[in-house]
Amino acid sequence: MIPLSWYLLLSATLFSIGLIGFVIRRDLIVMLMCLEIMFNAVNIAFASFSYYNSNLTGQIFVLFSIAVAACEAVIGLAIVLALVRNTGINHSDEIVNLRG
Repeated sequence: MIPLSWYLLLSATLFSIGLIGFVIRRDLIVMLMCLEIMFNAVNIAFASFSYYNSNLTGQIFVLFSIAVAACEAVIGLAIVLALVRNTGINHSDEIVNLRG
């Protein structure tokens, strides 16, 4: 059986990669992808704690969280694509220029 610390190490590594990518990169689509990586890291931590505590509640929460994250990704991607098509802005630094 794989120890809990390995799952938590994987979760922390994925969360760190997502956080660094979100902070460093300015491309909106890459920022959304890094946000999804962070959500998945949290889901891994929830599922591993649930498994090691022999409690099914955490795993059910992970399933609902995945569904919500999928909806969030679709809506976020639609907004970003509409922004890119209408204004040509693809970087988060240029969004400030949209104020009218």
